[in-house]
Amino acid sequence: MDACAECGFDYDLARAAEVADRAVAYAADYAELLALDPSLLRRRADPGVWSPLEYACHVRDVLLVMRERVLAARRTDTPTATPMGRDERVDHDGYADQRPQDVARQLRDAALLLANALNRLGEADWERTLVFTYPAESLRSLRWIALHTEHELRHHLLDIRRQVTAR
Repeated sequence: MDACAECGFDYDLARAAEVADRAVAYAADYAELLALDPSLLRRRADPGVWSPLEYACHVRDVLLVMRERVLAARRTDTPTATPMGRDERVDHDGYADQRPQDVARQLRDAALLLANALNRLGEADWERTLVFTYPAESLRSLRWIALHTEHELRHHLLDIRRQVTAR
């Protein structure tokens, strides 16, 4: 994946070191949206589309999972990223029932945790790799992992904004 046609995100690997600051900024954007009416945040626009709150919970978990992947790639040569179970988490963790203000705080904290891990990477660390298993198995550098995480933040923020502005 080099770019996302839907949200316009470009996987420019030269920008990987900037992801830490942008992740923290995106988390603030999510927190602002999570201050909206909880009934709006819990409502699915369509049964097959996550609600804004569910998207925010997913992004929080992505930040935490990606942080663990970065740390794993620093301590082990070419680990395999275990699938996060993105769809199962919606039910298993009760995304729709969580308190938006808690999710906002957790999302900001998760962004700070990821930012700390990324900010500690040296030049050689950015080239460390892991086997990324979604959507197809491929070898990915930590540069790509950082950018993919930013893409998740940007793309799902767009998903949420589309839902809350459509109502």
